[in-house]
Amino acid sequence: MAAFEYSDFQQTAGSVVDALLAMGKAVDASGLDKSLTELVKLRVSQINACTFCLQYHLNLARKAGIPATKLDLLAAWRDAPVFDQRERAALAWAEALTGMAGQAVTEGTRQQVAEVFSPTELTFLTAAIASINAWNRIGGGLGFAPPPAVG
Repeated sequence: MAAFEYSDFQQTAGSVVDALLAMGKAVDASGLDKSLTELVKLRVSQINACTFCLQYHLNLARKAGIPATKLDLLAAWRDAPVFDQRERAALAWAEALTGMAGQAVTEGTRQQVAEVFSPTELTFLTAAIASINAWNRIGGGLGFAPPPAVG
């Protein structure tokens, strides 16, 4: 099967695109920090090896002013001192949820994230992670070409 273009997917499954975009807008409207959600989306996209989503969210992260140091060290966030407690908890949560098929989410990870996020924030953070995992499976599965890199 030849790779699809994102525009082909939009044309074929516009209602799916609309639903996923609505989910993202709900997360944005929740008040959860956009820089935090972009870091999470990037980390999940790294794990899932979705080239389209990686480039798309790198573009958004740069526009949001996320420091290059964080973008450069994201794959090694556990050992990089540039990430704060909330970012570390969110990234641990993102990795746990993304890897649920191979290993159950631990109570320790749940506690770690619950210590720094309110129940509402945790709900929307979880929705952001679910959304990017869905996008990764669509974009990676169908082989979307990445968008052009920006600044």
